[in-house]
Order: sequence, then structure tokens, then C-alpha cells
Amino acid sequence: MTDEAAVWHRLAALLPPDDARAVEDCWGIGEQEGGLELLVAALLRHQVPIDETIRAEIAVVCEAWGMWPFPLAPRLSQCPGSTTASVLQLIENTASAPQPATTVGLGDQLVLVPWISCTACGRTLARTHTLEPWGMSLTPEHYVILDPGQSAIDRLFMQGNGWDALTALRTSCEKPELAQP
Repeated sequence: MTDEAAVWHRLAALLPPDDARAVEDCWGIGEQEGGLELLVAALLRHQVPIDETIRAEIAVVCEAWGMWPFPLAPRLSQCPGSTTASVLQLIENTASAPQPATTVGLGDQLVLVPWISCTACGRTLARTHTLEPWGMSLTPEHYVILDPGQSAIDRLFMQGNGWDALTALRTSCEKPELAQP
């Protein structure tokens, strides 16, 4: 299980001290949504380079607090990348990627949205959303880890288990450096 507070503090540490303290303060008073806004704004303002693993972790934190994909996904994609090698890759253009969840054996009222891939093993972490008359639901119903061909589910996680799903993706291939949050 991921210690979200530890992840939050590690992400805040990417920032200059005053901004890091402001993000930490948001955690301390229970204003995670505001803290995420501050985090992404400070990363952009200071042009802090982040690797794809950090970008994926921020996406999971944002989703846990109802900030993904809107309003933070577009701004997070503007953050500069780093030259640090990363096998996790946030799939940026999720708006054009949904496919019927029936392709992997899930219900016909769901769509599958690829979200984070592991470039080492080819597996993908995807979210499933209910297909509503107005479009996709904002909150995912499940998280699934898809096989390298994205044709079958390796693991299924229920709503609210984004961290567990990311941890499983990290550990699904035999790369020990991926297992550390």
C-alpha cells in the first residue's frame, strides 16, 4: 500500500522551499485540491523538469482528489520533462483513445481509457468509465492493467484504488527499480 502522505511530501520537495512549504501546508490542513493546484503551478512557474514516473504519480494523486483529468492534466503536460530515464509513461492524449470495454471482456456500458504505460513490459494501466448519454463519466469505475497487446486484463482494481493499480503496474514486470514509489 502506498503512503500517500510520503508521496505528497516527496513531490513537494521538488519545489523551491517557499512553494514546497505552501504545498505541505495544504496537506496539513486537508486542502489537497488546492495543494495540487499549487504544486502544478509551481512546477510550471519554476520550469522544474520532471520525469515520466513523477508525472504519472502526480496524475494518480490528482485523480485520487478529483482533479484528473480536469483541470490539471493539460497543465501537467506543459511541465518540462527531465532527461532521467523512466519506464512509466503517462499517456497524454486520453481524449482520443477511449475504446469499448467489451474488447477486454468488461460491460458494454463502459469505455476503456489507456492512462499509464510501462515501456519495459508493454503493459498499460487504463481506467474504465461509464458511458453516459452526455459522454464519459468523470470518475472511473475500475482500473485495469492490460496485457502488452491491450487485448486482455491482467489485473482489475475497483474504484478508488489508483495507487494499488500503479504499484501493480510498477511490479508487473521484473524491473526492481519500478517497485519504489
